[in-house]
Amino acid sequence: MDLIICVLGLLALVVESIRCQGVYAPPTVRIIHSGHACNVEEERHTERVYTIREGETLELTCLVTGHPRPQIRWTKTAGSVSDRFQDSSVFNETLHIAKILRTQGGRYYCKAENGLGSPAIKSIRVDVYYLDDPVVTVHQSIGEAKEQFYYERTVFLRCVANSNPPVRYSWHRGREVLTQGSDKGVEIYEPFFTQGETKILKLKNLRPQDYANYSCIASVRNVCGIPDRNVVFRLTNKTASPSIKLLVEDPIVVNPGQTVSLVCITTGGEPPPILTWVSTNDSLPQRSVVNGGTLTLPAITSEEAGVYSCVASNNVGNPAKKSTTIVVRALKKGRFWITPDPYHNDDNIQIGREVKISCQVEATPPEELTFSWLKNGRALRSSERMVITQTDPDISPGTTNLDIIDLKFTDFGTYTCVAALKGGGIPEISIDVNISSTTVPPNLTVPRGKSPLVAREGDTVELECLVSGKPKPIILWSRADKEAPMPDGNMQMESYDGVLRIVNVSREMTGSYRCQTSQYNGFNVKPREAVVELIVQYPPTVEPVYTEMRQGLGRPVVMTCRVLRAHPSRVLRFEWLLSNRLLHAGAFDAQKDETEYTIRNLNRDGWGEYTCNVINEAGAGKCTFQVTGKAYPPEFYYDTYSPLWQNRPRVYGFKLQWTQMNPNAVDRIVAYRLGIRQMGLQRWWEQEIPVDGTINKGELMTHNLTELIKPESYEMRLTPITRFGEGDSTIRIVTYSAPINPHLREFHCSFEEEPICMFTQDKNDDFDWTRHSAATRDTKYTPNTGPSGDRSGSKQGFYMYIETSRPRKEGDQARLISPFFNVAPKNPYGITNPPAYCFGFFYHMYGKHIGTLNAFLKQKGQTTSDGPVWSLTGNQGDRWKQAKVSIHPTSSFQVVLEGVRGPGIEGDIAVDDVTLEEGECRDPPPNPGSKASSTAFHIWLLCITLVMTLLEGQR
Repeated sequence: MDLIICVLGLLALVVESIRCQGVYAPPTVRIIHSGHACNVEEERHTERVYTIREGETLELTCLVTGHPRPQIRWTKTAGSVSDRFQDSSVFNETLHIAKILRTQGGRYYCKAENGLGSPAIKSIRVDVYYLDDPVVTVHQSIGEAKEQFYYERTVFLRCVANSNPPVRYSWHRGREVLTQGSDKGVEIYEPFFTQGETKILKLKNLRPQDYANYSCIASVRNVCGIPDRNVVFRLTNKTASPSIKLLVEDPIVVNPGQTVSLVCITTGGEPPPILTWVSTNDSLPQRSVVNGGTLTLPAITSEEAGVYSCVASNNVGNPAKKSTTIVVRALKKGRFWITPDPYHNDDNIQIGREVKISCQVEATPPEELTFSWLKNGRALRSSERMVITQTDPDISPGTTNLDIIDLKFTDFGTYTCVAALKGGGIPEISIDVNISSTTVPPNLTVPRGKSPLVAREGDTVELECLVSGKPKPIILWSRADKEAPMPDGNMQMESYDGVLRIVNVSREMTGSYRCQTSQYNGFNVKPREAVVELIVQYPPTVEPVYTEMRQGLGRPVVMTCRVLRAHPSRVLRFEWLLSNRLLHAGAFDAQKDETEYTIRNLNRDGWGEYTCNVINEAGAGKCTFQVTGKAYPPEFYYDTYSPLWQNRPRVYGFKLQWTQMNPNAVDRIVAYRLGIRQMGLQRWWEQEIPVDGTINKGELMTHNLTELIKPESYEMRLTPITRFGEGDSTIRIVTYSAPINPHLREFHCSFEEEPICMFTQDKNDDFDWTRHSAATRDTKYTPNTGPSGDRSGSKQGFYMYIETSRPRKEGDQARLISPFFNVAPKNPYGITNPPAYCFGFFYHMYGKHIGTLNAFLKQKGQTTSDGPVWSLTGNQGDRWKQAKVSIHPTSSFQVVLEGVRGPGIEGDIAVDDVTLEEGECRDPPPNPGSKASSTAFHIWLLCITLVMTLLEGQR
């Protein structure tokens, strides 16, 4: 029989070894929640709804499986808009939003991907609940409109509160609850079009008793613990909508730098209205000061001009609003142009012909704009030959024209246009225009050798157009070959000297540029223009810019540098270097777009940084190859089933597992260096884990960590080692979680510590179990019952027992409940074959009044448990005995030990050394001194030898 068991064990190990070769798996994902959820309910089969109160903390955790460890990303979709979070939690397993807002509700997606198969995606809808304070507004009926409600026959009180879920309203008059039909003079209804957003109280044929305090109570039925909110409105015979008056002119015209005060007062309204100021500029100026109904704007600027409104509201009728416009006086953008005689096809100014000088200025307010003309500094008045005209003063920008009829030699001179605002306070704008025999229209040319202009990327270039003529106009630069912005982002750039200066020119700026005379500050004639070609040369763009090539000794390495684009496109030459040492150089083959370098047999001297320079007239493009024998990082395996175990009070163990990324890419890994650092401390402890044989891709390696101190967490750093040296490291955190969620591989509790391994006393039983040791137990009253030591025989060791002395009576029950144990299914969608666990403990049942000891399995979600999985009644003698029973839970579970008091006081029952292990229970080992034990030992020794031989053969 033992040999059969050995063979079965061998087969199990072979299957496990084969399984470890294929631990790579695509991701699976599920979302769990913590934080402050009000409710989580299933909606269909694919989505859950998570309800939370506004202001609480949202915490959603994305639990993933899959190897390599999947990368996790949280996204949110609201309607058709997809948003990504900007905080750091977006790529973490846990999405944490403190003080959640109502706008942050919506559907949240967790996406996990590791490059194998399709990404795994799960979603959960977050519903944020809230209730704002209700607001009551009062309106009078349509009919004879009086200012006071005293004269009105019908009044409507409307109550509105923003909420989620929909709010329920109730109305009170004083202490009286108002309902539909409770008072003939009262009608309560919801307008059809509001869809439950409001509740209107209609007071028909207003009566004296209707003047009272009205309370509107908004309620969401205490969901998420949100309390009801209420608002009180006092209706009197003086209740009236607001009215206001502005104590300012409209408009207000001021000079920049002045302080402006706007005063608004209430002239009516009950309850007293609240005054606010608003502006057409979205918000009030930052330096503005509001004091009651007075708005003060210190040192006003032109940007602060606009319409300012005083709004009064008391929730009765419609708000009252009065507005005024602030106009800040200003003069800007003075321009001129000269128009030759339009009746002659000649752009030049000639004696005997007409010439017109135009002057334009933007003025605020435009009606205050005035123009005057000077000739050679002396005032000029309109005459038959000097005709001065001006456009409509209400039109902006304002323009004045000086028409010189029949130009004479004596008319040559400097004409000055002076723009001013009535009342002064703003500096005048003067524009001088010279009319003489040298006043000629403009001409544009490109200097020789300036087009095409060749530059290198990153240079500063100057595109130049020579402009002649008097006066010289402003030159406008733009792209001539395409609709594209200029370097400053605008479609046109102005130049006063005809030069366009571009700093740090880029390849995208290659093309044609147009220079053109403007039609202001010069002749009003057909624009002159010229085109300048710009050619930007740049070094070859190559790939890869940088790549790392990992290879073992004795193997070939091929490096390829490819040219993507260059200007000029004719590449001159290439060169290969290793750490600045020239390896190979030559002319670039024009028929190919790449160059190649091969290492036929990599040796230690071949490790290093290789550079390929591909060179043209503008410079060099560089490919960099880092050739190394460094091993790839290991990949920690996070899906280990129950990796943490505890078999001693103060320490715990952890099964650390990993696979090696691309193990055959470099030389054989001979060892791993494991660094361990307790979180919060600086010091690292290191040990070397030797590796025998060759590691296969997907092979799962294991190292058991022991002596980890409860409840500390540790940072693990694992580094592969080859002949090259150390490879890339991988880091993970090991966290002790047994007190919250005990793992099952080797759970053991001997009750030596006061927390008693997180066991708890049942609150619904008759009495409690007691933790004791034989050294401290009082045996004065019950000498013939209970153990004389713990299970190991120690007088100092602790155990749990039930004390059956008075006042206990027959049938009283004491129950001891374990912490919850999780059953982790291999299939993420549920458990199809429930796993088996062996529940064991030692018991001591000595005394003539011994009752019953029961063991129960209690699964999560079950309100009542089935019958006991193990039970024993009566005196079993003064010795410890072991009990073992196999259990098959299908969900998270607890084990329960129940002691039942017998007919008398000599009935103490004790338990010790509670264990829970994976797999079915095996028979307790026989007495080591027997012949059968010796035979079994030799059979198992043979079995172990066979197993080791098989594993060595697989390597």
